[in-house]
Amino acid sequence: MSRLVSEVPLLAHLPPTQPDKLTTMPKFNSSLARRCGVVAAALLCLACVPAHGQPTAGSDWPNKPVRIVSPFTPGGSSERLSRLLAQKLQEHFKQSFVIDSRPGAGGVIGSELVVRSAPDGYTLLLSSLASQVIAPVVQKTPYDGLRDFTHVSVLGGPPTLLVVGPGLEVKDIKEFVARAKAKPGSITYGTPGNGTHGHLIGELLRKHANIEITHVPYKGAGPVNTDLIGGHLPAASITLSSVAPQLKAGKLRGLASTAARRTAEFPDIPTYAESGYPELTAITWFGISGPAGMPANVVAALNREIRRAMQSAEIREALRPEGFEILDLDPAQTLDYFRRETERWQPVARSSSAGKSQ
Repeated sequence: MSRLVSEVPLLAHLPPTQPDKLTTMPKFNSSLARRCGVVAAALLCLACVPAHGQPTAGSDWPNKPVRIVSPFTPGGSSERLSRLLAQKLQEHFKQSFVIDSRPGAGGVIGSELVVRSAPDGYTLLLSSLASQVIAPVVQKTPYDGLRDFTHVSVLGGPPTLLVVGPGLEVKDIKEFVARAKAKPGSITYGTPGNGTHGHLIGELLRKHANIEITHVPYKGAGPVNTDLIGGHLPAASITLSSVAPQLKAGKLRGLASTAARRTAEFPDIPTYAESGYPELTAITWFGISGPAGMPANVVAALNREIRRAMQSAEIREALRPEGFEILDLDPAQTLDYFRRETERWQPVARSSSAGKSQ
């Protein structure tokens, strides 16, 4: 800062004044006053900006309720996740964390609301692979998933499963692939929607197994389950959290999981990796984000407490039946994770039927 101050023109550039009689008051120099005022304002601005160039918030944050926008349909696993986290943050910060459900357009409506909010730490988003990475490719979004957000933390997420109903008599993924190769295009698989992570996993399976399977997009996981159980849909690529009850009841069979390892709740379902498809290892993750330009101290405080909350016994136990993989990343690692996931999934989305339709 001293270098900047030294470059500001001060008294050295003013014309020298001649001393008058000692009893004479110096003439008021309006130019000098104006210049000093500019210097004072510049020094005040510099003092308010931290060395790394990011804005900071007062140490009393949060001093009013914080809103967490949940951009997905109320009642689902994503909203339950946001409420579990909000409760823990509320307990720590001694301030209300309120869930504001704004569903629609695959998470785009709620995401846009947050992008247009003040970056003061009082409006946050339950961000996701779907709305921040895939949506900008498969539909026209009013935001860029990296540039227009401050990504605070990655929470983790459940794996996606390849499941079959009673209408398809195969016992494992090897038989599924063999059936698909024997009759190309005869097997259809459903997902909760065009361009969803389940759809992209199906696209990768089609590519790496060299098979022809037909994608059928539904409007949500509920109708997928109904048609699977009813025998109207042979297979589906869908998150474990969406089909866990049906798997436990024996109404559906899981053939493969995108998890890195078998889940404790469903140890009989092998991973794609151990079945010969390591490229399909992934989770359908969620995170916490805010508008671009959030104060660095708020990001640090939130990240620290979110990570602590996600490691709590209460949240771990609540998410265990869904095979939810919890991630523990600091702010720098969080941004790097968003970047790597963007680089990984956006090309897959562009080459899919959803991406080609844009």
